[in-house]
Amino acid sequence: MSRFAAPISEQIWNMKYRFQPGEDGSADKRGDASVEDSWRRIARALAAPEAEPEKWEDRFYGALEDFKFLPAGRITAGAGTERKVTLFNCFVMGTVPDDMGGIFDALREAALTMQQGGGIGYDFSTIRPRGAVVKGVGADASGPLSFMDVWDAMCRTIMSAGARRGAMMATMRCDHPDIEEFIAAKSDAARLRNFNLSVLVTDPFMAAVEADGPWDLEFDGKVYRTVQARDLWNRIMQATYDYAEPGVIFIDRINQANNLAYCETIAATNPCGEQPLPPYGACLLGSINMARLVNDPFGDTAGLDEDALADLVATAVRMMDNVVDASQFPLPQQEAEAQAKRRIGLGVTGLADALLMVGQRYGSKEAAAQTEAWLKAIARAAYLASVDLAKEKGAFPLFDAEAYLSSGTMQAMDEDVRAAVGKHGIRNALLTSIAPTGTISLYAGNVSSGIEPVFAYSYTRKVLQKDGTRTEEEVVDYAVQMWRDRFGDAELPDYFVNAQTLAPADHVRMQAAAQKWVDSSISKTINCPEDISFDAFKDVYMQAWESGCKGCTTYRPNDITGSVLSVSESADVAPGEAPAQIADQTGDSAEIVYMSEPLDRPTELEGMTYKLKWPDSSHAIYITVNDVILGGRRRPFEVFINSKNMEHFAWTVALTRMISAVFRRGGDVSFVVEELKAVFDPRGGAWMQGKYVPSILAAIGGILEQHMVKTGFLAGEGLGLKADPTAEVVNLGSGRGPACSSCGDYAMRMVEGCMTCASCGHSKCQ
Repeated sequence: MSRFAAPISEQIWNMKYRFQPGEDGSADKRGDASVEDSWRRIARALAAPEAEPEKWEDRFYGALEDFKFLPAGRITAGAGTERKVTLFNCFVMGTVPDDMGGIFDALREAALTMQQGGGIGYDFSTIRPRGAVVKGVGADASGPLSFMDVWDAMCRTIMSAGARRGAMMATMRCDHPDIEEFIAAKSDAARLRNFNLSVLVTDPFMAAVEADGPWDLEFDGKVYRTVQARDLWNRIMQATYDYAEPGVIFIDRINQANNLAYCETIAATNPCGEQPLPPYGACLLGSINMARLVNDPFGDTAGLDEDALADLVATAVRMMDNVVDASQFPLPQQEAEAQAKRRIGLGVTGLADALLMVGQRYGSKEAAAQTEAWLKAIARAAYLASVDLAKEKGAFPLFDAEAYLSSGTMQAMDEDVRAAVGKHGIRNALLTSIAPTGTISLYAGNVSSGIEPVFAYSYTRKVLQKDGTRTEEEVVDYAVQMWRDRFGDAELPDYFVNAQTLAPADHVRMQAAAQKWVDSSISKTINCPEDISFDAFKDVYMQAWESGCKGCTTYRPNDITGSVLSVSESADVAPGEAPAQIADQTGDSAEIVYMSEPLDRPTELEGMTYKLKWPDSSHAIYITVNDVILGGRRRPFEVFINSKNMEHFAWTVALTRMISAVFRRGGDVSFVVEELKAVFDPRGGAWMQGKYVPSILAAIGGILEQHMVKTGFLAGEGLGLKADPTAEVVNLGSGRGPACSSCGDYAMRMVEGCMTCASCGHSKCQ
């Protein structure tokens, strides 16, 4: 009998985590024939640092079995494979120096880290503002945003492990003179596409906001100008309201609570924000699957098995501590930092499902109290397990008992835990974090992700077959499937809620409850309705601040990022029943023609020819786009690309044939534009009509986009990919979602601060 609870789970394993036979020239030619082989491979690799590896291999296998403990994707895919990749998920790079040589040294370090699959964070507050004098060269500084553009271009060329592009977080202090430019950066949908942005908000700034007082923007002791704090706060809020970024990080709160405040200062986080880290900080991730630990789900005696939880946490802590010794690191500084502090990030997934199984409504006061109790039990078990490891293997090298126990987090810890730490030390400086689990939650049977609510009870997924056709399969939330298995078609209880039906305040309540017992931070998205008022939206952030959260990330459907798929509120549609239709970006259904065979070319076609003069080329390139009329709608049918420059001949002919072949197959072919626009030329791009274009291919993509906009095929430049209005999604209402760059499905949604594909789990942030 298969261990997988759903077909999508096995597909995710096969695509993302299975070690294929003979892969990468590994000495082990067998690979993973089953998921049991994957568990055995991981257990063996993480037991290798132990004095009794065989004993611990079996214990580790037991924790992994049936998806109870879920190491993060990099560990699951990489441990025991001999691949030259890091098993760490999160990095914050070294402090960026305020000089050209140091900046580009930092750029090189970032490239090396992303090459091994690490997501990275950077604080760009250390670079002098635009217009500041650069002594000795008679020039003005270009400012941190210009260097962020360079980082963004570099990131496009680095494919992370697991066929994902690198993910980056950029932070900037709220008192930096270029903070207003930073806040507005994402208003251009084509800019900084590989960055998440967050403002480092300080306690004095929040006090100034509340008092409506002045706020100095300064660098290196010089005040450049003074603004009203509330006006700057409103700028942050308006940008986030309009295009979902920047996020907000309460940086002083993070440093005050940090167990290591005595030996490090934090100024940045990893891409999803759950790991605040010092320069060269690194952290690995793993999650306890709460949905697998509930006894008698939906029954009269339903409850979490707390003894099993404590035992599983202790085993998971030991496994993760061993990853520090088993992993490779992109840079020696990262290895030194990890070894000195032995940080781990143990979190949870399936929390919302577990709450449903015990009859709790996610977002209620009762569910928040239950979440706090469960997270406290995990924290206690994790800290005591780390103390036991310290007895056996020694405390982390930078441990200072008095300073450690004086930290904000440890002051709130139970006295017996404090006493144990004081007496024996602790193996891992920080232990808990709640990370994005989009892909591994699918792998584990489509359990709810992290501490997020259930996104949708079920939806229909289109699966591409080997012959090019697509079949449909229902993907059901784990808890909903358990309900069906037990009660058949009985109506779901009223405590079943999802991400879209919850009030933002309910999201904040749950995040704050979990944060009390998480020593790092939490990756969570607070979903807001599109029609939420600006004042109500701002209040969400004030609630997060006042309730003790370390940061806040919201998502409101908007024209820049698109809307996520949303849960239908129709009273006539019960969960899991009639499918709703996805609408296009105007809200109206619009037919898209799909063709199994390409159309014959009509004798005559309407078209337009465009002239592209690339600055470094002696000859112009001419692009002709011919259109066909189908169902009264004009759509691109073929492309001809010509140039007198013979160096261009081969690739222009190839591009002509490939793009024309795609166009003639029909469907929503706007992805061609997006793929071309993302191409980066390592030799450098060019400025054209006031915009930086990263390559000549990107320029061609821009011309195709202009043509599609002009002819009405696309709604507008920069709005991203169009949704498929014929796709059927169970229990989801109108909305449009971008296409997934991995599987092509129009199923991208905002989860835990990152766009994630509901079909294949692809996310740049994991």
